[in-house]
Amino acid sequence: MPYTTEEGGRLNNFAAEPKVYQAEPPTKAQQRNYIIMGIVSAVLISGLVFVAFSVSSVS
Repeated sequence: MPYTTEEGGRLNNFAAEPKVYQAEPPTKAQQRNYIIMGIVSAVLISGLVFVAFSVSSVS
């Protein structure tokens, strides 16, 4: 654990810093999967909204 000694003998403990790295862009397969998940999510939300409106008593 990295620490420093301050005035009066107090120890100040610091968290270990994570290694920094550059993010890589998604591959074509990952992009395709993101599009498919987005479409499935949109269909699911649309279905839930349709069911909510169809069972509600609001005219």
